[in-house]
Amino acid sequence: MASFMLSLAISIFCVACVLGEQLPNILLILTDDQDVELHGMYPMYETSKLLGRAGAQFHNAFTPTPICCPARASVLTGQYAHNHRTFNNSVSGGCNGPNWLDRSEPRALPAVLQNHGYRTFFAGKYLNQFRGAKVPPGWNEFHGLHGNSRYYNYTLRENSQNVSYTSTYLTDLLRDRAVDFLRSATRSDEQRPFFAMVAPPAPHAPYTPAPRHRGVFSNTKALRTPSFNNPTEDKHWLVGSSARLADETVATIDRYFQGRWESLLAVDELVAALVAVLSETKALDDTYIIYTSDNGYHMGQFAQPFDKRQPYETDIHVPLLMRGPGIAAGSHLHVAVSLIDLAPTVLDWAGIAVPPYMDGRSIRGDLLQAGRAGRDITLHPPYRHSLLIEYWGEGNDDTYNPSCPWERSDRLAECTPEAACHCQDSWNNTFACLRDFKYNVDRIYCQFNDNEHFSEAYDLLQDPYQMLNIVYDLLPIERAIYRLRLQNLTKCSGHSCLV
Repeated sequence: MASFMLSLAISIFCVACVLGEQLPNILLILTDDQDVELHGMYPMYETSKLLGRAGAQFHNAFTPTPICCPARASVLTGQYAHNHRTFNNSVSGGCNGPNWLDRSEPRALPAVLQNHGYRTFFAGKYLNQFRGAKVPPGWNEFHGLHGNSRYYNYTLRENSQNVSYTSTYLTDLLRDRAVDFLRSATRSDEQRPFFAMVAPPAPHAPYTPAPRHRGVFSNTKALRTPSFNNPTEDKHWLVGSSARLADETVATIDRYFQGRWESLLAVDELVAALVAVLSETKALDDTYIIYTSDNGYHMGQFAQPFDKRQPYETDIHVPLLMRGPGIAAGSHLHVAVSLIDLAPTVLDWAGIAVPPYMDGRSIRGDLLQAGRAGRDITLHPPYRHSLLIEYWGEGNDDTYNPSCPWERSDRLAECTPEAACHCQDSWNNTFACLRDFKYNVDRIYCQFNDNEHFSEAYDLLQDPYQMLNIVYDLLPIERAIYRLRLQNLTKCSGHSCLV
């Protein structure tokens, strides 16, 4: 039945070709843990030029979940985590677990596109718990990494087999695989449009640059934001109980910060190489290109060493650049965008109806309006003005690290000697946040699922570094409205998420 449906879709597409309708190609580049707030795009000179200045830059793009596997599941499904049920990076938390394999993956974006005649390609990190037993549904060509981000000594599921590499730098291998695919897919005798997704490991730990880039940023230190190594007690207990970091830990943060920037230089070369191939093969004008990351990252903010998993701008604000047919060069968009919007947008570009189970919305109209309005648009009705950020703490008995002075029963996580045993996660680091955008309003309101039912709120217009928790400065009616809106969003599905 599946093969019949695919044949039918391809036949329909070929009829469209005969009638002169040209469906666009789509290229999605997804980095790993790349921030905006700490100038994570600084190393990306070619990317900023080829995609940002030649297309659109989104200034209010956010991850729905500040951790890898749930965020990647949201990119692929167009759903919030409470709907695709991938809650964290463990199998028990839904990462490549039974629900994903049986329910979400078969109807995810690549499967929908493939069933409508698109030729699909994947290379890079897929989901953290993917181990390469078989190619996931929806991919014609697949080069998926086993497990979490690595730069050397890794295994890829390469279509029908698993292949291991030791000394080949992964970002460069992904570049070469993607270049080969694009050359093949853009041949003059190839009648099908393509969807290609490339997911390099950078700048994820262990922050390993290509040898040719090692030392480029050796004189660079981590950005000293006002919150850097500045513990504050008005945060939820995991952050509020932090102590100042020792000089040795700060030096480690600086070294990791340099490695993150240096690892991104190979990604910048990857983007330039893919754009060059599309230009050379005369396919660039028919191709939409998206560049983004699964989540952000903090480095020393509020005396938290280096990680994500927190509801602050460092962890949730992600880069988003787009170029392609009808996107005006130099566009700047300030509308609220979530990673759950990427799948509906791609389907909209491909002329495919967005399935009702997707929670996101197409931003194709925003891009077109930016072109008509002088390439710079802000938020106006009827655009969505609320985004949901949700996270479920991973701390449990298995995350216990005997190298740190905590008890197994504390159920802490991400505690390492490199971070001076400042734990970055816990069993009750579980929260839901409303990112609120309206005229003259830029706020975030968060509720934690802990014994205190702790709340946080920040006015980003007045306090962009989130130094002062204003939750109890809000009027009681404001807090009540935020609680109600947040309650509705954490239960939303499909169109009810577009508020």
